Amino acid sequence: MLRHRTIPLATGGKEMPAVGFGTLIPDPATTKRAVAKALSVGFRHFDCAERYRNEEAVGEAIAEAIADGTVQREDLFVTTKLWNTNHRPERVKAALEASLRRLKLDYLDAYLIHTPYAFLPGEELDPRDENGQVIYDAGISLIETWHALEELVESGRCRSIGLSDITSDKLKEIVANARIMPAIVQVESHPYLPEWELLDYCQANGIVLLAFAPLGHAMEPNLLTDPVITGIADRVNKTPAQVALAWAVQRGTAFLTTSIKPLRIEENFAISALPDQEMVRIRSDISTNVRFNSVVETGVPGFIPRVKST
Repeated sequence: MLRHRTIPLATGGKEMPAVGFGTLIPDPATTKRAVAKALSVGFRHFDCAERYRNEEAVGEAIAEAIADGTVQREDLFVTTKLWNTNHRPERVKAALEASLRRLKLDYLDAYLIHTPYAFLPGEELDPRDENGQVIYDAGISLIETWHALEELVESGRCRSIGLSDITSDKLKEIVANARIMPAIVQVESHPYLPEWELLDYCQANGIVLLAFAPLGHAMEPNLLTDPVITGIADRVNKTPAQVALAWAVQRGTAFLTTSIKPLRIEENFAISALPDQEMVRIRSDISTNVRFNSVVETGVPGFIPRVKST
């Protein structure tokens, strides 16, 4: 079944479930409830981050699910991410170990560099100068940080490594200089931002493209009201969200979807394959092209302001 599809990784000896649950949820208590629900529904791939400040809540939900027999650790694929303030090699291992403690895990299935931008090292996650501008760290290169992640794989504390919020050019620099190849690249992708060229490059190099915001963040223009998507949804008796998520898996990517609503969590897992002609229709009939998140340009998470047409 499509919802149970897994994708082989170049490193780590484990396949990634294509259907993933993202944990960018502000409130820890809400995070724990959402993760617990996702586990009970059938999600086995969970994406976390130091920057989300809720790894403890995710860890509690996972630990309770393991204790009550809902899942076993080896059935889960857990990812977290190195934040921008920890790019210096001497900070990388400590950052990983802190995430493991919060998640109550002995190892990670994947550890990603959250963005390719290094910020001023320290405990302040969003360092700013007196003018409110981000303070970047010009003393470290992305490949130096990558080499520090490679050492974590060799130590066994994480099974595979990857990158997030990265452009094709920067990814190619890592591929050209890596000792251990990236297994995963996490980027914004949906029918309004299909990233076909990046997907082709990833597949040619054995890298999984992991799509965040696969439903377009419910922002304008709203992917879930697109007539192509809604038309397919009507024909296959699925919701527009299920159509967009099925498209993501069938074209060879993995995806992360996030919700705190139990029924929506169930819906996002209950996907099934689209007919081939509908897959073709999404590619040929949707012309809208839009990026919703500006993090790829600055390393600072945030949405791109848009002026609504009148």
